[in-house]
Amino acid sequence: MKILMILTSHDQLGDTGKKTGFWLEEFAAPYFTFKDAGAQLTLASPKGGQPPLDPKSDEPDAQTAATERFAKDAAAQQALAHTVPLAGLKADDFDAVFYPGGHGPLWDLANDAHSIALIEAFYAAGKPVAAVCHAPGVLKNVKTADGQLLVKGKKVTGFTNSEEAAVQLTDVVPFLVEDALKANGGLYSKAADWAVYVQVDGHLITGQNPASSEAAAEALLKQL
Repeated sequence: MKILMILTSHDQLGDTGKKTGFWLEEFAAPYFTFKDAGAQLTLASPKGGQPPLDPKSDEPDAQTAATERFAKDAAAQQALAHTVPLAGLKADDFDAVFYPGGHGPLWDLANDAHSIALIEAFYAAGKPVAAVCHAPGVLKNVKTADGQLLVKGKKVTGFTNSEEAAVQLTDVVPFLVEDALKANGGLYSKAADWAVYVQVDGHLITGQNPASSEAAAEALLKQL
């Protein structure tokens, strides 16, 4: 069971001068869910190396059992510090792909040609494609084999407009995940803000927010 996890390389929060990146819980919870199930993991990012961590996700109020476990796990930290570059990876070499969120992917992965091609290949091969929180934004420019937008007519979820408003970044992000999924014809639905919520449509799996990351990972494992 080989799972590819793709993280952002983008660390600038628009032109605010603040830092962003991936959200720790959304990496740590799926990482350990997969590891504990015996999966072989490959971590990748557009630039390779250490992906930027959203500093807010490292603050005390954002900690969970998974992030605390990560803080004590030297092997996991080493793996994260040495992500492989996306270019050159092939969907043929893996059984599934998982995208942790954080605001970073909205800037780089949503428009990254390698990422888009990988998702298209995974999806065409009938392999699970999962994304959580802001990461469903990486589906924005992805198409199916017949040229349709991937999310069109599919049940999807992702970070809600109201959650974005709550973190006061509505006017900073390049696009709103909820709006983008709806604009592309996705059958978008959501639960209450910050509640666990996952949508599964065939082998496309999306989670609403950080709290949904473990459930999204479990949904992916179920398909494998």
